[in-house]
Amino acid sequence: MKVEVIPSIHEAVADQFAGKTAIVIDVLRATSTMVAALAAGCKGIVPVETIEQAKKAQAPGDLLGGERFCQKIPGFDLGNSPLEYRRDIVGDKIVVMTTTNGTRAIQTSLQAETILAGSLLNGAACAAKALESERDIVILCSGTNDVFSLEDGLCAGLLAAELSRLASVPPDFNDVGLAMMYTFERIRDNLTEAIFGCSNGKRLSRLGFSQDIVYCSQVNRLAVVPEFCMGVMKQH
Repeated sequence: MKVEVIPSIHEAVADQFAGKTAIVIDVLRATSTMVAALAAGCKGIVPVETIEQAKKAQAPGDLLGGERFCQKIPGFDLGNSPLEYRRDIVGDKIVVMTTTNGTRAIQTSLQAETILAGSLLNGAACAAKALESERDIVILCSGTNDVFSLEDGLCAGLLAAELSRLASVPPDFNDVGLAMMYTFERIRDNLTEAIFGCSNGKRLSRLGFSQDIVYCSQVNRLAVVPEFCMGVMKQH
C-alpha cells in the first residue's frame, strides 16, 4: 500500500486522488470542527467552497457555519471553532460549512473513491478507517492560503504513525510522509506547545482562540471519522 502526503492544496493535482482513499487535514480548524460536530450529534456537514454556495445549499432547518480569515462569517449561525459545535446547538442538525482552506481541500480531492476528514483528534480511528478500503492513500494537508502549515504536517505524521502501527504490511510512504512521521514522533510529547508556536497557532491565539488550539491538539480523543458521501460529511 502506497501512502502519499501532499503538503498543501497548491501542490495537489486532481488526478493524484483517482481510485484512492483521501484523508483531508485542516487541524486549525475545519476538519477538527467536523469531527467535534459529529461527535456532538450533528447529522452531517455539507462542505462548500464559497459563501454564496453555502447560502444556496442551506435547506430549512440547516445551520450555516464557517469562517474567513479565522473569523465567523457575518450572518452565519456558527464560526469555525470546534467548541461552538455543542450538542444543544448542532444535535440532529445539518451544517453547511465553508472555510478558507479545509472545505476547499475536500473539493480538491473529489476524484478519490473515499474521502475522510482527519485531525489529531481522530488520528487512530481515521487511519483504521482508511485501511479498511485496501486502497492506496493520499493525505492532503490543507495548509493556509496554499502554503504548508506545520500543524497539518504534524497530523499527517500522526496518521502515518498510526497507519504503520495498524497495517499488516508496512506502508510505502513518500518522503514527505516519512519526514512528517519522524517529526511527529520527535515532538509528540510537546505537541500543544509546538502548535501554539506555529503561524496559525500564533494567529488564532492573538484573535482569542487559544482554547481552540488546546482542544485541537489532543491526540486520539475521538473515534468519529467523517466520510464524504453524496455531498455530505457523515459518520459511517
